[in-house]
Amino acid sequence: MFYVRSLIMKPEGRRQYVLEALEEAREVSVAELSRTTGVSEMTVRRDLEGLEREGVLKRVHGGAVSAASRGYEPPYALRSGRAPYAKRDIGQKAASLVNPGETVAIDVGTTTVELARALSSADNLTVLTPSLRVAEHLTANRAIRTIVTGGIARHGELSMVGDLAERAFESLHCDTAFLGAGGVDMNAGVTEFNLEDTRVKRAALASARRCVVLVDSSKLGKVALASICPLERVDVLVTDGGATPDALASIREMGVEVLIA
Repeated sequence: MFYVRSLIMKPEGRRQYVLEALEEAREVSVAELSRTTGVSEMTVRRDLEGLEREGVLKRVHGGAVSAASRGYEPPYALRSGRAPYAKRDIGQKAASLVNPGETVAIDVGTTTVELARALSSADNLTVLTPSLRVAEHLTANRAIRTIVTGGIARHGELSMVGDLAERAFESLHCDTAFLGAGGVDMNAGVTEFNLEDTRVKRAALASARRCVVLVDSSKLGKVALASICPLERVDVLVTDGGATPDALASIREMGVEVLIA
């Protein structure tokens, strides 16, 4: 309850809470949301109206049901507020895999930004990234050579997409690609919401000898719209302690090293 109360002062926090509730139950009621968040039912209805315009839910009498498709990508501001401590720990764990002198590709996303934070004081490192957010955390350190791909900047995400971004990876070669994802599933593999970002992720993966995927445990078993790669292509998966033992065992059986942050 403290977590919920800490969010209600801002609409973004309440919207995030609604998304999490829908993910668990697929249906929410106005009365229950009003009770758990401590705001009026009128405020809850306004929040639901906004989420309906984004296409993530459909309002019904007394509440709402999930309408999110596999291609729906929650706004960056909402995603960044979800599981922040798990993402921080995942980023720090992933940073321990980087050695001085290496060239690494760091993908876009809320978890990979935490990797950039953890690497911001690294020494003798070259980073290639399609993320302006990642670059922002690295460029203050003169010991890190930061290469930002060209391309078109996606509004809100600040990721670089298009032919220029893809060709940047085709002309350069990395030791490790650190990728974020919308889902990791035994059958579907590693998947993502946005088709343009997915194409850049594939190019980054093709440029690297090693693939490290960074996802919080809520992404395990989920399938997003577009396929990045089969699970067999992943060398290391870094996640948090919320993952079930059965899920982790299945991933390890595919030959993937699993690290718990």
